[in-house]
Amino acid sequence: MNFNLLNSSRARIIKNISKWCLCLLIVVIAGKANAQTDTLGLFTNHQDIGHPKNAGSAKYDKETHTYTLRGSGYNIWFNRDEFQFLYKTIKGDFTATANFEFKGNKGNNHRKVGWMLRATTHESDIHLSAVEHGDGLTVAQWRSKKGANMLDPEEEIFYPEKNFEVVQLQRIGKRIIMRVGHVGEALKTVGSHVMTNMPNNALLGLFICSHDPELIEEAIVWDVRIETPFKK
Repeated sequence: MNFNLLNSSRARIIKNISKWCLCLLIVVIAGKANAQTDTLGLFTNHQDIGHPKNAGSAKYDKETHTYTLRGSGYNIWFNRDEFQFLYKTIKGDFTATANFEFKGNKGNNHRKVGWMLRATTHESDIHLSAVEHGDGLTVAQWRSKKGANMLDPEEEIFYPEKNFEVVQLQRIGKRIIMRVGHVGEALKTVGSHVMTNMPNNALLGLFICSHDPELIEEAIVWDVRIETPFKK
């Protein structure tokens, strides 16, 4: 028996098995990554901020390109927040636009849905939110300092009209701008605010808050677009 030939054949088999296992591992990892992308669409993470009593969720339908948000929380106000957040990290300037609609006519009139730019996922961190309320109230709201109480009316801009389905949040440098409108119509500017301490790398995403810790609200979001300047 030629033991050198036998050992050489065994070595080739082991080598081929190792290559096959490595390829299988790569396919599995890629599949998980694609599944995560399919689940969350344009975003990379979702979580409850501030430990609301009832857990929220975020799902993406890749066939209809529609997001479904479910969330609870006492409010996004005072010195800490509770809400469900679907987000990604974004750097520099951007324009984020989407259509929003609450599901169901019941619920707190102050339930909130919209876009948010936030420094971190800490419940008391700085943010600026482009908000549509359950009763149609349209407002930009922000917290300028981590852990500080949000101030009324110093840290919000109310728009005189209500019940818009299109909400846009834009950042140009340190200035953050909110616009709203109806489908097929030009957007109207709610207002803008300069946030000098908002980091260049921040969290941009969709949020929902029930404004009642005992309830879970649901909203659908569609035609979601996040545009960034072209860089050569």
